Amino acid sequence: MGIVEAGPLATESGGIDMARIRARIEGGLDAIPRHRQRLAFIPVEHHPVWVDDDRFNLDYHVRHTALPRPGTIRQLKRLVGRIMSQPLDLSKPLWELWLVEGLEGGRCAMVNKLHHCMVDGISAVNVLSAWFSPDPHALAPAAGAELGRSRVRRAAAARSVAAALTDPVPTLEAIRDTAEGAVEAVAEKMRPAARTPLNLDEVGPHRRLDWLRFDLDEVKEVKNRLGGKVNDVVLATVAGALGRYLRTHRRSLAGLDFRVVVPINTRPAAAVAELGNRVVPTLACLPLEVRDPAQRLRLVAETTQAPEAAKQVHAIEVFEDFSNWAAAAPLAELVRRVTRWWAGNLIVTNVPGPPFPLYLLGARLLEGYPFVPMMANQALGIALLSYDGALYWGFNADRDGVADLHELVACFEAAFAELKQAAGMTTTRPAPSRRARSAGAQPHGAATRARRPAP
Repeated sequence: MGIVEAGPLATESGGIDMARIRARIEGGLDAIPRHRQRLAFIPVEHHPVWVDDDRFNLDYHVRHTALPRPGTIRQLKRLVGRIMSQPLDLSKPLWELWLVEGLEGGRCAMVNKLHHCMVDGISAVNVLSAWFSPDPHALAPAAGAELGRSRVRRAAAARSVAAALTDPVPTLEAIRDTAEGAVEAVAEKMRPAARTPLNLDEVGPHRRLDWLRFDLDEVKEVKNRLGGKVNDVVLATVAGALGRYLRTHRRSLAGLDFRVVVPINTRPAAAVAELGNRVVPTLACLPLEVRDPAQRLRLVAETTQAPEAAKQVHAIEVFEDFSNWAAAAPLAELVRRVTRWWAGNLIVTNVPGPPFPLYLLGARLLEGYPFVPMMANQALGIALLSYDGALYWGFNADRDGVADLHELVACFEAAFAELKQAAGMTTTRPAPSRRARSAGAQPHGAATRARRPAP
């Protein structure tokens, strides 16, 4: 979901020029051919394949709506929640793009709704390049090469086989590490997730959304002063926030085995623009009971950088590849189910985006908030995107299971303020820069605020 300057897209009547926007979207579809394809199923095997949709209609996928002017961020959150609650039509290409006009501050919103089988976080960011440009004066998307070439992986597999025949010792060591990682990964998955207010027997169909913006330089400064990586700071913030939240729900944290699913990108550089899903899910235990923020960060970094974690990533990637190559549909389905069922309490995915601003027909993308699909037993999913000097958090929650999502999100602000204080940084955010003010960017709320407006 992106918030965009409305001015360059405006019509004389004060709305947005949907004809120009649709033309731009249509011009970018050549770079993302999957957007013109739908699912079909092979007879008998019932194996899904992508086929061109001969009834493709752009007007069905690109939709236009409006908030009552002046639309507030709270109203936008509720609208996006309703949009995300509506299932996609599986008989059509699995995407929708909603343009929302009337947002206060001379802005509009773009809600890009994609099925997860079409993209993962990395390829979803690449989809933006079909429509957005770093050049504010660009009026048409650059011509794109055909994406989604499966022979890239086949060629890589052939090179791997040749290398194994030439020098078998490293291959045997890799097989041993893969086997060990597989045992550890399966053992982790067989333990059911701990029961918490965020874990339900069944997640409902309705969604409640919220979001946050952190200054990326502040996140990096915490990392530089306290150690770890950017994603370790993210997970330490998650641990601190959820510790606060569960304490308010009178949930004991002593001995709580709280595990987050952390997708790891395994997409090779040669396939960076390839569509589809190319991530493997790993599990990380978070120290929710630890109140000291610096200690939390150290423990998280030790967990994510352990050698055992790398072994499990490689083992899971092998399983994923096998599920894609297996000819027998029942066996492939079994492998998919085994590698996608994870005994985690929460998913947290962090995607790097462009560090520079993007434009749609001259309209600047001011903010970009990602949302991850819900998992079977998890009432909350967290996705992050770094873009143009900021780290954007998107919270996707079961509407009934997490009715106090705004209170939970306030815990994330407070947890990051604790990390900054532990790093010797000020917790008072300076006024936004002149560039941010002119762009209409909204600074994130004060970290010490006790309550946030409900989404």
